[in-house]
Amino acid sequence: MEPIKKDLKEISGCGLFGVMDEKKKRIEGETIIRAMKLMAFRSNGLGAGYAGYGIYPKYEDAYAFHIMFENEEIKKKTENYLNKCFDIVDEGGIPTKETLDITNPPILWRYFLQPMTKQADEKEFVKKTAMEINGKMGGAFVVSSGKNMGVFKGVGFPEDIAKFYRIADYKAHTWLAHARFPTNTPGWWGGAHPFNILDWSVVHNGEISSYGINKRYLEAFNYKCTLSTDTEVIAYIIDLLARKHKFPLKYVAKVLTPPFWTQIGRMPKKEKEFYNAIRLTYGGALLNGPFSIIVGFEGGMMGLNDRIKLRPLVAGREKSRVYLSSEECSIKEIAPHADTWHPKAGEPTIFTLK
Repeated sequence: MEPIKKDLKEISGCGLFGVMDEKKKRIEGETIIRAMKLMAFRSNGLGAGYAGYGIYPKYEDAYAFHIMFENEEIKKKTENYLNKCFDIVDEGGIPTKETLDITNPPILWRYFLQPMTKQADEKEFVKKTAMEINGKMGGAFVVSSGKNMGVFKGVGFPEDIAKFYRIADYKAHTWLAHARFPTNTPGWWGGAHPFNILDWSVVHNGEISSYGINKRYLEAFNYKCTLSTDTEVIAYIIDLLARKHKFPLKYVAKVLTPPFWTQIGRMPKKEKEFYNAIRLTYGGALLNGPFSIIVGFEGGMMGLNDRIKLRPLVAGREKSRVYLSSEECSIKEIAPHADTWHPKAGEPTIFTLK
């Protein structure tokens, strides 16, 4: 078998996988590792990562900040900033295991935080803190900032990143994973997937050609895109629509992947008015380009394709466990008897915890 070349261009690459137990039973990290091993051809070693929900039951009421630092000076500066507005319940290095396949990692630290004073909008305050660190600290990057969850990512193949972060030591009721084949953005530690803000995490296969429009749209709502990749806008748009504008996820999906104008023109009057309003009001949030995404959040998991399904996405179910993947074989690897189906283009598949 020929070795995978890191400079190889594969326009249909990137591997996605998500698994969730609707009864909130926690799933061994080894499960998600096994699923990703079958999609090695969808990675070239330039980025991979995992997101786990329910991994910090001891600190379930604290915001878990995973942060990458370029050096100790930046780490100290960031900690001084955090100490001004948060009580640090606990903190320490993210557990890792030395491996020859992962070289020159940044300083990796996690903090369990509680705001010092009561905030009118606590989540907005936490979001603003993460944006401030990413945009102004110059060498500090907030990898994840939700409660009872965390993102583990870097430059490497999925199995190497899993070994480095000791993913097998964790248990989660929801797992997301990503194997990266970068298209138009560089492979670097902060630019690997998943992308996160608060409890929203996104893994993405494809290309967001509307990135510039989406970025400018988000800036009007005080979201700053600083991580040099197109996927970042997806996490922020979902947070804006679902948390701030209080859209149900099925309508968030209609903003991201609305019907074409020709389709809207053939709709009944009320439906036509609704989608006209969606497209005119939220045009800057529409995602263009080929993509499939899996979104994790505190209450479940969602899968979504672009409007003409230019990237693969398969869903599955076996008892209380549900799955989303780039490949059916990865679902069958860990759930041989799962019922599987292919979600329609532009239509969300939403699983929620019971």
